[in-house]
Amino acid sequence: MEPTNFSIKQWAEDDKPREKLMGKGKAALSDAELIAILIGSGSRNESAVQLSKKILASIDNNLNAIGKLSLKQLMEFKGIGEAKAITIIAALELGRRRRAEEIVELKKISSSKDVFELMQPIMGELPHEEFWILYLNNSNKVIYKTQLSKGGITGTVVDIRLVFKMALEQNATSIILTHNHPSGKLLASEADIQITKKLKLAGQQLDIAILDHIIITETGFYSFQDEGIF
Repeated sequence: MEPTNFSIKQWAEDDKPREKLMGKGKAALSDAELIAILIGSGSRNESAVQLSKKILASIDNNLNAIGKLSLKQLMEFKGIGEAKAITIIAALELGRRRRAEEIVELKKISSSKDVFELMQPIMGELPHEEFWILYLNNSNKVIYKTQLSKGGITGTVVDIRLVFKMALEQNATSIILTHNHPSGKLLASEADIQITKKLKLAGQQLDIAILDHIIITETGFYSFQDEGIF
């Protein structure tokens, strides 16, 4: 029995936009391929990409114009039902809002105090311990920060592999380690020192520098770099 549409799942591997995005990156996809990912399948006689090309051709391949198409206008294309039309409209509206947002200036780290001011509101008053990583570019600006682990009153678990997996994904050139001490004690434990040494050694193999490890409490901080532990 003849299939009713051309689903992306039925395409040859090289023709699948989703796989192309994962393998080559989003910039490698055409506008039609990106729209095809949104709609998932075409009609009986054309693939999702072919249908997307038809939609784009109708508005002279102008993405700003497609954002102005109404639900009814999109549904006039064979293979575009209400759900697909809503998906296209929602995606384009997100793009419009993204353009309207102000570009956030990345926080530049010039001292241990900068790290304290950035992270104290996040972890300074917590009743449990958390371990966070700041990922920086070559201008010492924070491009990403994430909670690596969350523990009890006295400690957390640190997975070195996850630390550097994220660093590579973010194209970070350096890292700052941070964790809080709910007890309020501004003193590095032996465990804190040992995990810092392990991370520093691993970073040297990948050419990713560990710039500092900072312990944060409600009112103060302890910098390994300032204290000469490095």
